[in-house]
Amino acid sequence: MIKQYRDWLQGSPPEDSPERPDFFMHGTVVLDTNVLLSLYEYTPVAREQVLNALNSVQNRLWLPHQVGLEFVRGRHRVIAERAKALKDAPGLLNRRLGEANKAIIGAREFVQELVIKYARDTEASESLADKISSQAVDSLLSDWKKELIDLVKGLKDHDLAPASVEAHDPVLPQVAKLFGSNIAEPPDPAEIQRRVDEASSYRFPNQIPPGFSDAGKGTPLSAAGDFLLWEEVIRFIASSPERNRLLFVSRDTKEDWYEPEELGRGRRPWPSLASELRMRAGAELRIETPGQFYRGVNRFLHAEIADETYEEIDRASEATDEIIITEREAGHTEPPTELALTAQRAAGLHSASLPRDLPLLLPILNWWLIGVTAQLGRRPPFDDEPRVSMDAATRSAAPPDPAWLPGNCLRLGEWPYQSSSWIAPWFAQIVNNMPPNDRKILQRLAAQQLDLKISD
Repeated sequence: MIKQYRDWLQGSPPEDSPERPDFFMHGTVVLDTNVLLSLYEYTPVAREQVLNALNSVQNRLWLPHQVGLEFVRGRHRVIAERAKALKDAPGLLNRRLGEANKAIIGAREFVQELVIKYARDTEASESLADKISSQAVDSLLSDWKKELIDLVKGLKDHDLAPASVEAHDPVLPQVAKLFGSNIAEPPDPAEIQRRVDEASSYRFPNQIPPGFSDAGKGTPLSAAGDFLLWEEVIRFIASSPERNRLLFVSRDTKEDWYEPEELGRGRRPWPSLASELRMRAGAELRIETPGQFYRGVNRFLHAEIADETYEEIDRASEATDEIIITEREAGHTEPPTELALTAQRAAGLHSASLPRDLPLLLPILNWWLIGVTAQLGRRPPFDDEPRVSMDAATRSAAPPDPAWLPGNCLRLGEWPYQSSSWIAPWFAQIVNNMPPNDRKILQRLAAQQLDLKISD
């Protein structure tokens, strides 16, 4: 009995366990997509050290098809998000400093009310208004503001400028060289369909790890990504009796990979993962975060990694994988009802006025409203609210996509940038099917979003 249920009876494997060196020196090493994409987040010096460390396990690295696919598809997003974060930072900083000004003035007004209500001291109230005016607060913040803005503007993309990444991607060739021919062939489409069906109909409803937290996110195929990876790995390990240890490295520590913490015991990878690998492939499993893994490579294989690089690795690992809703995801994902209603109210719309005759576009509209109302400060964001990256309009010499329409597709007198903008086709279709008052509200929001983008 103890042998059969040992994975559940044991705690998380300690870093000094006697079996750990064998995983580094003899085990098959599989890196999750997020580990490879993190290479784009490191500075060039740290990236070089990490790649050198990975070379020490090169002969035992194996790349599942699912990881490779997610990597080549996700690299542009990572680079673009990094560039956008740096580009948006000065504007966001200015808005936060503006909020700080408002908060201080709000605190002053609160004290003024108390002074008037309980002391009838108008002189003290007026003195506060003179001392703590909006201009006085701005003056106090100005030195800090300049220092913060200068630091933000001094940040660089290093070697990851989106415009030049196709001609010179500093990561992709090195990753390709690292894995060489140790990559999986694409599974048969019929087999992929079978695995997706298994995930959505059996494993996810029963919360069998990995990946059950992704149920309902996007399409069934995209939601099943973690399980497709896991199934590939099991079959690869089972295909050779010599593969008796698997070292899986991932920064994903969500509840569909790690068991919730219980009293007296820290979090650990789900024991059922180790049990399933042993039962189906006859191999032992060890799951480590990137920080644990690279320290292990240093310890057991003598790779040289500087303390500053470990700090970068840990920062990247601790950063949660932010959920970003783009137009593509918005078309396949219904937003939370309460969040959508809150965004509609913040925009000045009523759910009854939304275009029910365009059901496929309604989730896109709701996601855009969620994003733009938060972006313009119309409402406070919800806890764990996804970030929405969707523009209804843009100003550029050429459209961002051939399907985008010129600004004059919207009504003259309602849209201010008729001759100098491009309109997202979904936005044009929705706006032109809305009642006049609601139509104007949407165009006003789109114009304010566009103005904000230009000013930043």
